[in-house]
Amino acid sequence: MDKEEVFEFLGCVPILQRLPSSSVRKISQFAIAKHYEPGEYVAREGEAGDGVYFIWDGEAEVVGSVSDNDENRPEFQLKRYDYFGHVAGLSNTVHQADVVALCKLTCLVLPHEHSTLLQPKSIWSAEKFLERCAPVENILHLEPIEVDIFQGITLPDAPRFGKVFGGQMIGQALAAASKSVDFLKKEESGFDHQEVTMPSVPAPDMARYKTYRNKVATTQFFPWPIEIRFCEPRIATNQTRSPPSLRYWFRAKGKLSDDQALHRCVVAYASDLIFLQVSLNPHRGKDFKARGVSLDHSMWFHRPLKADDWVLFAIFTPSAYKARSCVTGQMFNQKGELLVSLVQEGLTRKINPENSAIKSKM
Repeated sequence: MDKEEVFEFLGCVPILQRLPSSSVRKISQFAIAKHYEPGEYVAREGEAGDGVYFIWDGEAEVVGSVSDNDENRPEFQLKRYDYFGHVAGLSNTVHQADVVALCKLTCLVLPHEHSTLLQPKSIWSAEKFLERCAPVENILHLEPIEVDIFQGITLPDAPRFGKVFGGQMIGQALAAASKSVDFLKKEESGFDHQEVTMPSVPAPDMARYKTYRNKVATTQFFPWPIEIRFCEPRIATNQTRSPPSLRYWFRAKGKLSDDQALHRCVVAYASDLIFLQVSLNPHRGKDFKARGVSLDHSMWFHRPLKADDWVLFAIFTPSAYKARSCVTGQMFNQKGELLVSLVQEGLTRKINPENSAIKSKM
């Protein structure tokens, strides 16, 4: 069997979608193909077997004490992408029953000595413990509950801004999606063009990084897991009308694990920090106060990226009308390659001091 074909197959096995891609790659290297004739026993009740079995082709049936009274139930029919075998710490309903081939059957078997690959230290890395990961990688970690169901948490020191940071919700949602769909498809060769040019801005080491919005710069929001350097000579305040645009460099603090899905999630996390607020720039002035909430947030990933290297985020707001504001964005690497395109629509309202002073009677 071709190793790349095996790698793609394993990426579609639901139980393996919780693993880092590096672990799936190793499993594809250690897995052994085994062939069985119709009626042949693949595993016997009470026996450990050779490891964990993944059905590549054909069908098998679970027989014996578990299914004596329900032999026709569909959950006891095993087909392509199903798995069976006992590994400590993993839930399994068939390892205490016989498994018999219904037709010519091919299984990939991961030997017991490599079963630790099924229990990684995090969903992003098979080698690094969470406490040694970059801060944002820690924030984007999910706990697998069962197939296609994950639990995200808000760490005590994660940025909140008085509520759960929207970028965290975007990043964690994308993390769950990357572990729930076929994210291991091969990239195809095809057309390649880029008609947009990266704006002319100072390099990251020449950009401003000390000046920052007061809301973010206060000590209660640190440690912020994303480093930001603004390209404009100064950052406008709520009291200053400014152009309908903003450009800044950003990167994750610390070294990220080498998983493109993680790097996309980090970029998604950072994308919501100062995005919709740019739509307020043309309206700022004395005693200006406003609230905004995003209604939708769309991202298109065009090229591979490294979120722990500098990425330029160029934001522009083309329109605001009747409390609905629109912002668009483009992200470039330092070579000028377009990495991501973004659009967000939000509800933006000016705060009326008289109304804001009204307290709820509830």
